[in-house]
Amino acid sequence: MTTYGSFPGTRPRRLRTSPVMRRMVAETRLHPADFILPAFVREGVAEPVPISSMPGVVQHTRDSLKKAAAEAVAAGISGIMLFGVPEESKKDGAGTAGTDPDGILQVALRDVRAEVGDDLLVMSDLCLDEFTDHGHCGVLDERGRVDNDATLERYAEMAQVQADAGAHVVGPSGMMDGQIGVIRDALDQIGRDDVAILAYTAKYASAFYGPFREAVGSSLQGDRRTYQQDPANLRESMRELELDLEEGADMVMVKPAGPYLDVLAKVADAVDVPVVAYQISGEYAMIEAAAEKGWIDRDKAILESLTGIRRAGARSILTYWATEVAQQLNSAR
Repeated sequence: MTTYGSFPGTRPRRLRTSPVMRRMVAETRLHPADFILPAFVREGVAEPVPISSMPGVVQHTRDSLKKAAAEAVAAGISGIMLFGVPEESKKDGAGTAGTDPDGILQVALRDVRAEVGDDLLVMSDLCLDEFTDHGHCGVLDERGRVDNDATLERYAEMAQVQADAGAHVVGPSGMMDGQIGVIRDALDQIGRDDVAILAYTAKYASAFYGPFREAVGSSLQGDRRTYQQDPANLRESMRELELDLEEGADMVMVKPAGPYLDVLAKVADAVDVPVVAYQISGEYAMIEAAAEKGWIDRDKAILESLTGIRRAGARSILTYWATEVAQQLNSAR
């Protein structure tokens, strides 16, 4: 008589036997509503301008941005995060174009709201780096250092101008101490308690931002290590998280996503507000470059990277593939 006692009775592979089985038992699923599309709009251009380090991504014209927003609505994604790229001559030390009601970002906010209304969350990057001639996220003091409290005054003004232009959500990304509280007060003072704040809670001084700086025409001199977080630290993120929530953040973000999945998971376990992750330009560029070389399967790598971010705890993901992936998910249903 043959005995099978030496063979396993429990076989996890039974739950991997076919595509339909794997789909049924999947613990993490991607849905179009999980995604937010970051988009750049450039002042003074007649045609979209390709970003060489981010194949497939462009600096939009006002018209092409409206088309991208309409496509995002049709694909069923949740939001679009706008970044303005002003003409070089309009940059100055205080980032004046960032608070000009007729500046490119505010004009783009009005354009997109007129195009999509409330069918898409229109989000606005609230930071000065695109608008300053030195490229830092705040104003500088007489010694060339970023002046935290003087920058907060500028952020308060930016928040009000962006809300007036139609932003549903503002995303303060400068990592200034106290920025969430100041922005919440500024919005409430003008009766805009309906505008939500997506706090860039854990934003690291990452090497993966390089392509983004091309995308926004950054004029950065030096680096941002005195205000963005040290990649070596995790407990620091939890302290930032506690402060942002105390100051009134409605949602919190970890940026970048892929290299900081441990941070993302810890943040997600600690809070009861929505957690967002930003799959940044360098993450995008690496997959696109490797795929162009034929070293990886592009579509599978994109989905795997996004699934990993979602599995780590992100409720929503900012990704430059947002519309494309949403369309793929829709067609697969």
